Amino acid sequence: MSKALLLASSAVVLFSATGALAQAASEQQAAQQPRPVAPGTQVDASQQGVLVFQPDFFAAQRPATALEMVQRVPGFSINDGDGSRGFEGAVGNILINGARPASKNDTGSSAASRILSAQVERIELIRGGAPGIDMQGFSEVVNIISKRESSLQQQAQIDGILFEDGGPQIWGGRYQVTKRDGDRTYGVTVADGVSISDSQGPGVFTRRDGTGAVLRQEALDSRMEGGGRAIRGNYAGPLMGGKIDLTARYGVSDWRENQTLTSATSLRESPFAQDGSDVEFGAVYERPLATGWKAEGRFIHTGRQVEGESLSRARLNNVDQPEQRFAFDTESSETILRGLLRHEQSASLTVEFGAEAAFNMLDTAQSFSIGGAPVPLPSATVKVEELRGEAFAKSTWRITPELSLETGVRFEHSTISQSGDADSEKSLLFGKPRALLSWTPAPGHQVRFRVERDVGQLNFNDFAASSNLQNNQVFGGNVDLEPDQRWISEVTYERRFWKEGVFSVGLRHDEISDAIDRIPLAGGLAAVGNIGDATIDYLSVSLTLPTTNLGIPGGRLRLANTWIESEVIDPTTGRARPISGIRDSDPGIRWSQDLRNGTIQWGAEYFPGWDQTVYDPDQRQTVSLADYRVLYLEWKPTAQWSIRGQVNIWDDFEIERVVYADRQTQAVAYVDERLIDPRTFFQMRVRKTF
Repeated sequence: MSKALLLASSAVVLFSATGALAQAASEQQAAQQPRPVAPGTQVDASQQGVLVFQPDFFAAQRPATALEMVQRVPGFSINDGDGSRGFEGAVGNILINGARPASKNDTGSSAASRILSAQVERIELIRGGAPGIDMQGFSEVVNIISKRESSLQQQAQIDGILFEDGGPQIWGGRYQVTKRDGDRTYGVTVADGVSISDSQGPGVFTRRDGTGAVLRQEALDSRMEGGGRAIRGNYAGPLMGGKIDLTARYGVSDWRENQTLTSATSLRESPFAQDGSDVEFGAVYERPLATGWKAEGRFIHTGRQVEGESLSRARLNNVDQPEQRFAFDTESSETILRGLLRHEQSASLTVEFGAEAAFNMLDTAQSFSIGGAPVPLPSATVKVEELRGEAFAKSTWRITPELSLETGVRFEHSTISQSGDADSEKSLLFGKPRALLSWTPAPGHQVRFRVERDVGQLNFNDFAASSNLQNNQVFGGNVDLEPDQRWISEVTYERRFWKEGVFSVGLRHDEISDAIDRIPLAGGLAAVGNIGDATIDYLSVSLTLPTTNLGIPGGRLRLANTWIESEVIDPTTGRARPISGIRDSDPGIRWSQDLRNGTIQWGAEYFPGWDQTVYDPDQRQTVSLADYRVLYLEWKPTAQWSIRGQVNIWDDFEIERVVYADRQTQAVAYVDERLIDPRTFFQMRVRKTF
């Protein structure tokens, strides 16, 4: 079946690039001007799948940046990509002037946050594809079109996080300056970021045996925070008949956490510390060639160095226990070279051909000791290298104003080698076809169909050992790990109404080969590995309901949930179970309202909760969230000033770990339960644009 679909998808690409070429040559269809459908909103009548939002659509909310405008595009959800290997298929769904940022780590959200709202000419919501737009597998993308007029604009921002119990108060900020001089743009951003885990707080730890009898009970407290400092520079301008876009960044980061368990006779601590630095450079060069032809070249390099250690210390009945220590020092990098040719045969047809080469590297050294005595680990010292090449072809064909078809096929070959404690090398070859059909039978209605073969991203850290000393767990590395492959079938129906109202429902089915999950190793260890075939089914429903027509001016109610059902055969027991780490549902309710001509916005968010389970050979761990609430208020006294306050309230967070006495029978040895009452915390932001 997979081979047949691969051949069929390849045939579709050729059909789109030949039969459609002939039709486009014989049928020249005059493009129509966009026709207004609501204040500030237009539909391109020649492309019913494209909605155009003018700045006056967002004016009532007084957005400061292009990102705030994108966040108000009805029915659109920002996706900054998964950061997977290479560029193709790894980037997000925000474009700037038809292109993605110069570096894949410079996300669309980050790039949009550096564009002030005064610099935005319009925002296009492209649903299902449009000629000249690389959808990268997304059914919807946003394209921010910026103005070319000369300007100098700056923005300064202060951020703070304050905890209710008077714990560590965290402060940060950023400053950015953007200068436009005709076709040239210069920008510098300096940031001191803040980071926390919202699940930290006091609680109770309880261990019970298999019958439910309490073995021990202790007071629990956890702290987790960190941050990062970075500087980024950007330049875009004309070069040798084309345009070049450059970006460079250097940053350092840190992260600290500690879990403490105490009782009258015991003290247990699990501190963790990590420090890192990273550098990246990206360059994109575009140049028109002959009429209708354009070439693009892209170079990206990223590098990261991280070191840290995890400890487990205990004092029981006034006796110190042997200290456990897991230390690591890791260096990683990725280099990408990519080129493509794009041909706009007509207003209704675009074809692309290109290739990409990438080199990925991870070099890590790790050690584990108990009481100072070294403990051997599988794949503790590892260097993993991947050399990957990919060729691709795509086409976007607007068959009629109501019907568009995007097709593509990618062929990937990679060689992954490992050296250190274990030596290995393997070569992999994958074909990845894709087809996306979008049909707009009537204004406000759209149906999208997608069929695609996707290859997952390997986490090179899974080749090496790791630890979770809070649970006294040490994991081995796996030299035989391969990426999972899946056939994706998806259909989505979207209905737009009342200017900002959107209802959508989608069904998706994944057929997975070489699913990645947890596998048993000798010596009682476990690792990440391939466990065979699996399936996942999704049902997604979302509603954005503007309430002005219901008598509540300026309000928006957003409801969304995705129900997920998965199945795989457990490699230890041979029985069917869900795939590790997948939530069965993830509901959310959001409300926002604009008051006093957009000078005040307030809102509330409520997340009823979800469960997520990881299935190890000798245990299973379930994380449960319930009743997460957010309240916020933002005041914009002038067009230049914005003051925002937010409170996060969360009372129910539980981690249950069931440890087996025997891997095969899964008879329960004991159950650990962490009931945490996460600290309520307040966030504030003061921003000035000038």
